[in-house]
Amino acid sequence: IIENQVNRLNTIIEDLLTISYLEKEGSGIPILFENVSLNTLVRESIELCSANARKKSVTIDTSIDKGLKVWVNPSLFEQAIVNLLDNAIKYSPEETTVLIGGTQKDLKKYITVTDQGQGIAGEHIPRLFERFYRIDKARSRKLGGTGLGLAIVKHIMNVHNGQISVSSVPGKGSTFILTLGNGSPT
Repeated sequence: IIENQVNRLNTIIEDLLTISYLEKEGSGIPILFENVSLNTLVRESIELCSANARKKSVTIDTSIDKGLKVWVNPSLFEQAIVNLLDNAIKYSPEETTVLIGGTQKDLKKYITVTDQGQGIAGEHIPRLFERFYRIDKARSRKLGGTGLGLAIVKHIMNVHNGQISVSSVPGKGSTFILTLGNGSPT
């Protein structure tokens, strides 16, 4: 029990440090951006989450426009995808599919992570990206969440001058949408 609590506290501290780092970005800490293949970032993110997906027999499929590139900080943006993918796996029933999509429309790029989980009731959506906000506190804690993952994704998108949003139907699943402009975030 003590080891589990120490690991949990360590995870919370790491997540808080990440948020602190991202908030200080505006105060002159340089974050480097590159034009990278979204397919490459998604493939690496899937690799990081594949063990958890296998444990639940969750399949991860992709549907990404061929040659789609994004102007991002690769490690931060990968972290955002991993956080969303990890949540999608945690909250999906066994033997379901999580879909990661990527497309460009007009001057914007959209990256989506869709699960077939329990969905999110409308009253929770306005607060979903707040620090420590949890819909089901007991279940989130049981699954190992800190309540900071979506807040980190929001901060990562802020650094990229992008947005995160969610579309969800209770009982049918959720789609998290990362939206990026078509150029340098700075």
